[in-house]
Amino acid sequence: MSTVEIKNLHKSFGRLEVLKGIDFTVDSGQVVCVIGPSGSGKSTLLRCVNLLEQPTSGQVFVDGVELTDPDVDIDAARRRIGMVFQQFNLFSHLTVLRNVTIAQERVLKRSRAEAERIARENLAKVGVAEKADAYPAQLSGGQQQRVAIARALAMNPSLMLFDEPTSALDPELVGDVLTVMRRLAEDGMTMLVVTHEMSFAREVADRVVFMDGGVIVEDGPPKQVIGAPQHERTRTFLRRVLDPTHAD
Repeated sequence: MSTVEIKNLHKSFGRLEVLKGIDFTVDSGQVVCVIGPSGSGKSTLLRCVNLLEQPTSGQVFVDGVELTDPDVDIDAARRRIGMVFQQFNLFSHLTVLRNVTIAQERVLKRSRAEAERIARENLAKVGVAEKADAYPAQLSGGQQQRVAIARALAMNPSLMLFDEPTSALDPELVGDVLTVMRRLAEDGMTMLVVTHEMSFAREVADRVVFMDGGVIVEDGPPKQVIGAPQHERTRTFLRRVLDPTHAD
């Protein structure tokens, strides 16, 4: 069963066509990594999945619900989709615990006690349980990102979207966040990940999608797309990413 199904998706910003007819699925329990150069449409694709960006045309289904249906209850549909951004988007004036409980209480109508129990479970899962009473400014970037992941998990999503979750982190902190994401993958979470971390894509992804110019150029298992790409554009991109000193 497909958790995500995208049909003939187009997205334009004025005269600029960013997505040019994307057809794409993510099966339940799959980890799919989307790679490609800046401006290729990766993040726009991700944001169209939960309608943070309204597609120009095409259809998006999540768990069998068409999010692009004008009559859909989009707030209800989004409750099953967790999203982790490049920037952590935590409320600076709230403690870590409160950052993870507030949406549970307001959106899912959980009691304060239940929300705090679930928050603490998820903070422990991502390795920052001891930071529950701290404020975001007292945390490292990696810790803030792990809190953001815990906040998304606390809503019990069936799908997690990650938009370059390590790009704003110091190199020494990247590993902690990727370790958390690996554990989520091992636990069977369905994940759609826009990333430049080729080692993560190679080791964790079930599929790797290479995008360029608003289209999917290549889609397959990591050993094919990263290890033995079929398209010259994919090969050129990977040479530059895996060997930055390489000159064509």
